[in-house]
Amino acid sequence: MKVELIRPGRRDVLQCARYFAGYLFLLFLIGSLAVAYGSAQTAVGKGSVEGSVFTLDSEGRSYVPGAKVTLQAPKPLQAETDEKGQYSFRDLEPGQYTIVATFPGLQAEEGITITAGVALNVELELKPVSVQTSVTVNETYNDAAVPTVSDTITQKTIDDAPNVNERFESLLPLVPGVVRGPDGRINMKGARNTQSGALVNSANVTDPATGSPAINLPIDVVSSVQVISNPYDPEYGKLAGAVSTVETKTSNYEQPHFSIQNIMPRPRFRDGSLMGVESATPRMTYTGPLIKDKVAITESLEYRFVRTPVTSLPPLERDQKLEGFNSYTQLDFNISGKQTATVSAAVYPQKLEYMGLNTFTPQPSTADYHQTGYQLYGQHRYLTGPDSALTSQLSYKTYDADTTPEGNGAYQLLIDTTQGAFFNQQHRRTDRFDWQENYAFAPRQFLGSHKIKAGMDYSRSSFDGRETFLPVALVGSSDQVIERITFTKPSSFGVHQNEAAFYVVDEWTPMQRVTFSLGLRSDTDSVTDSTHVAPRGGVMLALTKDGKTLLKGGGGIFYDRVPLMFPVFESFPDRTVSLLNSSGGVASSTTYINRITGGLQNPRSTAWNVELERQVTNSFTVRVGYESRNTARDFVVSPLTQNDSGIIALSNGGGNSYREFQVTGSYHTSRFLLNGSYVRSRAYGNLNDPFLFFGNYPQAVIQPDAQGRLSFDAPNRFVFWGDITGPWKLNIMPVWDVHTGFPYSAQDEYHEYIGQRNSNRYPRFSSTDVQVTRPFTVHVGERQLKMRAGVAIFNVFNHDNPRDVQTIVNSSHYGDFYNDAWRTFRGKLIFQW
Repeated sequence: MKVELIRPGRRDVLQCARYFAGYLFLLFLIGSLAVAYGSAQTAVGKGSVEGSVFTLDSEGRSYVPGAKVTLQAPKPLQAETDEKGQYSFRDLEPGQYTIVATFPGLQAEEGITITAGVALNVELELKPVSVQTSVTVNETYNDAAVPTVSDTITQKTIDDAPNVNERFESLLPLVPGVVRGPDGRINMKGARNTQSGALVNSANVTDPATGSPAINLPIDVVSSVQVISNPYDPEYGKLAGAVSTVETKTSNYEQPHFSIQNIMPRPRFRDGSLMGVESATPRMTYTGPLIKDKVAITESLEYRFVRTPVTSLPPLERDQKLEGFNSYTQLDFNISGKQTATVSAAVYPQKLEYMGLNTFTPQPSTADYHQTGYQLYGQHRYLTGPDSALTSQLSYKTYDADTTPEGNGAYQLLIDTTQGAFFNQQHRRTDRFDWQENYAFAPRQFLGSHKIKAGMDYSRSSFDGRETFLPVALVGSSDQVIERITFTKPSSFGVHQNEAAFYVVDEWTPMQRVTFSLGLRSDTDSVTDSTHVAPRGGVMLALTKDGKTLLKGGGGIFYDRVPLMFPVFESFPDRTVSLLNSSGGVASSTTYINRITGGLQNPRSTAWNVELERQVTNSFTVRVGYESRNTARDFVVSPLTQNDSGIIALSNGGGNSYREFQVTGSYHTSRFLLNGSYVRSRAYGNLNDPFLFFGNYPQAVIQPDAQGRLSFDAPNRFVFWGDITGPWKLNIMPVWDVHTGFPYSAQDEYHEYIGQRNSNRYPRFSSTDVQVTRPFTVHVGERQLKMRAGVAIFNVFNHDNPRDVQTIVNSSHYGDFYNDAWRTFRGKLIFQW
């Protein structure tokens, strides 16, 4: 079926606006009913108080389950926060009260007034008892106090959001400017997947060989996920785009807790018949004290068996199969009132069968991908004073990856399909050791207040591998081989890299309503044999005396890492490209050798932003912002020819840019949360990303480089999601994502591009997902078993969202779209002790 291409424009924006208005009205109606229901529960003549207990750090809010909450009155009342950190007290007599929340080593206290007929919402922030009356020293400064563009996905959202594969990275597209590209990878703020940073508990978790995120954690141990678009804090480095930071939960020091979920496998149905298991993803998590108030442990285990269908392939030949095991162990030590420590170990082996499966690449022509790896991590935090702290951190990570062809026979690229065994085989072994020291000084007074932080970071990485390339044949519309690509013999290689960084930042508040953040970072890289100094700075101005209108702005320079696949580029097998005539003879032949031209350099990104935030009411906040990023000296590959010889050149001759205008609104009451955003953006740059041809799943044909819209460019995007506490204890979370379709290029039978690159687009993407859950309590003897059950629906309205398109103009199906993401149902059942 022919589908008309939708290009961004006024019609696209207006249509999205109409969707927005209808969806906003629906959420408003649901929220109003929920609020009305909650108000009706308040007894006449009496009041109530409810809220949540949380800790606040550089990653945002982390809600605390199991905290004790005491309402001090003539007859004290006590409660304990649930798994979402929430508490409530009902039927209270009007008057003055003091509410106190405690957790080992942490405390919050606030005076409140209970009014008849009013449901009061009180949010309690836990702080260390030893520094209760002073500034809380965190591992990094609070991003809300400096001009950084950041968004945090909290623990409650992680628990309640519809999440089709139940991985924390799948929730990142809730953040404005973050999209899942056509290759399934997460692209943050206009940067390629390999250009952004990825941290878990401040430790770098990217693959040293490719720069892509390379760790799998059970989602049950994740307390928050934050995306920082322009990390002006110079502690963040080795990136040219945004950075995602993940914080894990602190182990429970007081009593053990155990949870288990996904114990039932999902059946696989094909053509109306039961055909085995579609997925089985059981996981369990335990947390509890080893030595009460001193040592606690968290252990989480997860097994994953998932079949993901390509809906346009035959029923029994359409599934990509993933099998993996994830283990995470964490020990938390409360050494003293001034010292804490955390030690963790993560193990994440995985096997992916039929990698690269799509409409035009059947199972026998794909590859199998095997990964093994683990990470060891330790962090020690020492409060050297009431307002100063030293944080020391060590981590060691390995990540090994192998790809092998799935089928047999010569690899052939036909017009409408692919035949034979995949042409590439890889064996990679990588590891990295990291050491970080970070010291936050006590505030100093000189022309205002200065909060100074300084630190260093040293890492050593190594990479060993072997690459094998097999012959490739292009079959034209005449069903004859028109081009053949051959390669030299397999090659082995190895390289290591030393990196060091020093940084300092001063958060200067010369007057009450103005804060400057001034930072400097210096990076040294042994691969490029260079040292770079990157200044960064920003300002935050409170435009009104009440502090509810904030103007933020800043700019900075960032230097990216050099993935270790690049220094060994010249060791990869070379290729010969031969054009064949109609009789099968060689008409012309060109031999290409791999060359690094101009030497390797660290890509450099220059970014700035400005943002206006206004708290319109206690419940409603609006944010309007603009940001710009230009990356120079980006890595790019391109063939260069002269007569019958040529080179495949790897150079720093590329570049890309990103522009974003964003409007975000948030409405929050005790029972209703609504977030909505519109992003108008442009991601543009060089298109020959080296990892397209030398990454985990390389393309066989390398055409000359060109510039155009990047493959994940989505000029217009609306994202809306709500978190609603409905009647009968229901928790309802809808998510609606609509954006312009991704770009693609037209090609001829030689896979040469026709016209401007990436000038065509997929149809508009639109998906509505929703998850509804409800807590239950079952009495088992003298114990209580807590349960949470519900259902999630993905693509509720079954909107046509194709993932594949025929790009070869010689095909009779040119421009047709395939592999639609159908409506999907998922059950949810959690047991807790």
